[in-house]
Amino acid sequence: MIKITTMLLFLSLVSLTRVTAERPNIVFFLIDDLGYMDIGANNPDTFYETPNIDALATSGMRFTDGYAANPVCSPTRYSIMTGKYPSRVDATNFFSGKREGLFKPAPLHDRMPLDEITLADALKKAGYKTFFAGKWHLGPTEEYWPENRGFDTNIGGWRPGGPWGGDNYFSPYENPRIEDGPKGEYLTHRLASETIEFIKSNKDGPFLAYLSFYTVHTPLMAPWQLVRKYMRKTETLGLIGKQEFATEEQVLPIQRKRMVRISQQHAIYAAMVEAMDTNVGRVLDVLKDLGIEDNTVVCFTSDNGGLSTSEGLPTSNLPLRGGKGWTYEGGIREPYLIRWPGVTKPGGVNSDPVCSIDFFATLLEIAEIDFEHEVDGVSLVPILRGNRPIDREALYWHYPHYSNQGGIPSGAIRMGDWKLIERYEDGQLHLYNLKNDIGEKTDLAVMQPNRVASMKSKLHAWYKEVDAKFLQPKDPWKPE
Repeated sequence: MIKITTMLLFLSLVSLTRVTAERPNIVFFLIDDLGYMDIGANNPDTFYETPNIDALATSGMRFTDGYAANPVCSPTRYSIMTGKYPSRVDATNFFSGKREGLFKPAPLHDRMPLDEITLADALKKAGYKTFFAGKWHLGPTEEYWPENRGFDTNIGGWRPGGPWGGDNYFSPYENPRIEDGPKGEYLTHRLASETIEFIKSNKDGPFLAYLSFYTVHTPLMAPWQLVRKYMRKTETLGLIGKQEFATEEQVLPIQRKRMVRISQQHAIYAAMVEAMDTNVGRVLDVLKDLGIEDNTVVCFTSDNGGLSTSEGLPTSNLPLRGGKGWTYEGGIREPYLIRWPGVTKPGGVNSDPVCSIDFFATLLEIAEIDFEHEVDGVSLVPILRGNRPIDREALYWHYPHYSNQGGIPSGAIRMGDWKLIERYEDGQLHLYNLKNDIGEKTDLAVMQPNRVASMKSKLHAWYKEVDAKFLQPKDPWKPE
């Protein structure tokens, strides 16, 4: 009996080891502030050069209608980690954003709750080695940082606010979660190098390597040789003297004269994009060199739209309207790529609306890991396996804040080709058909009152479901 029991235990351990070993590795690239139109796979006319990202797109599946859960960073990062809409925990703005306008913003919970089960938690429990590098922005103190949220290793991820302390892309970084390198070392290159070393050390897998680049977020800083390359490119293409900006009311039908970039030609930003692309390529190359490319799922996305209306407004999202901080397409539609070797058809393209909330369920199903708690995202495995549709009626957004980029407090719902935006200051509703009007230029609300009423009803029901919070009146004036 003892021998039989021992043998059964041995076979069970062997079986568990085999299942763990066969689970695919996962490499996840999250780029900060990268716009949908910034990569060649989405925009063949882009000024920027992204050959490695474009190659990833042609080797896997590109989602033309991929979205972030929010038009700014922290909420989207929360959605990737948990599979949930950030409105459920009032994590609806970047974690320190409390700007006021006509109203006070909605209450903000500026940290990912400690009882959340993260993607890293679930994978680690199933035997994955877990690694994080780069920008975290999901909690103010150490108990909220990556090493305490399911990641075995954390390189560079810490508090919100100024990401490096010294606001510097070059060493010394002044970041307590990354050792300074040689003076002048570029942070984007360093984070990729750390990721590569982790992959080499864990090539027998399974592992999660989550590379969350700080780039292309401001401050705009890049290696000088790349900057010079794009300065010369602007001359070669005859872009010097071309109109780079327009006033906001020329691009967006509102009354404030905020500047909007309408031409991609910012040399420093272009250099940052290329440096990021090069380092994405370095990480992908090591998968091939180690012979583990065919057993590694790769995801690539951004946390919000390109920065086009503030803080140097370095990129243009046209024909998409708006940018970071706006619930228009320019603020929430993202590069969204998934490669699952042997499953996704190379060069596959899908136009189903998908979102950052979907990565959690998708990756756990790919890894054959069960979870019992409820999430808002759905698994994209049916699409990845054969472009079969997923069962979802709508996607939702809730941004009850005044963005640093001029974006107005608003909510949105997308159903099929239709998108409804609700402005929170005055309750105005705007309806767009994205199939015919990706630039959201023609408001069809007056022409489609029944559709507006139906979509508004569903959006308001969702507000109640997630216990959404809204703008607050300012305190009345009181004499001193």
